[in-house]
Order: sequence, then structure tokens, then C-alpha cells
Amino acid sequence: MTRTTESALRESLLAAAAEDLAANGFAGLRMADVASRVGVSRQTVYNEFRNKEGLVQAVALHRTAEYLTGVEQRLNEAADPFEGMRNALMFMLEQAARDRLVTSVVTGADAEDLLPFLTTKGLPVLVPATEVVAKHLRLRWPDLPVERAGQAAETIVRLALSHLLLPSGPPERAVDAMIAVARAVLPE
Repeated sequence: MTRTTESALRESLLAAAAEDLAANGFAGLRMADVASRVGVSRQTVYNEFRNKEGLVQAVALHRTAEYLTGVEQRLNEAADPFEGMRNALMFMLEQAARDRLVTSVVTGADAEDLLPFLTTKGLPVLVPATEVVAKHLRLRWPDLPVERAGQAAETIVRLALSHLLLPSGPPERAVDAMIAVARAVLPE
């Protein structure tokens, strides 16, 4: 099997698993169903991900990487660092609202057992997101001490996840609040 074919198979398996997770949660995810949707054997899914936990972790990492690519693009496109943050945060909130898996995770609809993947088991989301934001902060504020950039980045990411998990109004208002916090902790 060529690398391209392996990559396409993996993408298909991850997409099928994400759909099943959104509809049925962790408890309802079955490796055989994922295999059937893609047209491969159940053993192929096990060979690729080892077990159900490995498959779910791969889905989480893949989906996180997709979001972070969009976030990083928006952070880098804007001339003003705060405008980049605003664009990145709006992207994240708007994309999450359209993403059936994220909606299931956040609301518990159909997948109440997935919420820990953004909370108590959320390090695979928190760590890479914090790294992307910290990199942006260090590029835009080269004199900012590394430790302070890391603290600010983690605070911004945690705040974004909080607004994602428990929205208190329209996304624009949440983004305004997050930018106000960022302006308070970062130099102008």
C-alpha cells in the first residue's frame, strides 16, 4: 500500500469514526461499524489504531490539528496581533458551531460521554493550542518573556475553551471579552 493510499484510508477511517462518535458517543462507537462504513475489515481498523481509545484519540488529534491550522492561518494573516486573535477566535467558535462532533461533545447531545475529551482529558487539545498561541505571541512580542508568553497563551486558550463549552451570548461578544483579556495581559 502506498503512503498516499495509507493516508487516504486513515482519513476515511477518521471521518467515519468522527461521524459515529457524534451520533453515538464513545460507548456507542464500534470498530466494526467504522470498518463497514469505509469498506474494510475490522482488523484493518485495529491495525491502524490498536483499540477504540486509540481511534478516539486519533480523531481528537486530527480534528484539533484541523482547527489549529485555521487558527494559525488567521493569526498570521492579520497585521495587528489582536486582530489576528479576533479572527482566529471567531474562526474557532464559528467552525465549532458547524461541527457536529464538537456540538455533540459540548452539548452532550448523542454523545454525553465525550465531554471529558475537552475537560478532564483535554490535554491533547490544550497543549497544542497553547503552543500555537504562544508561538504567535513570541513572534508578535519578541521581548515578552517566554514564561509570560506561555501563561498568556494558556489563559487565552482556556478562556476560548470555556466560551466554547458554556457560551453566554453571541460569538462576537465572547470574542470581544477574550480580546479585552488579551489586551490586559499583553503589551500594546
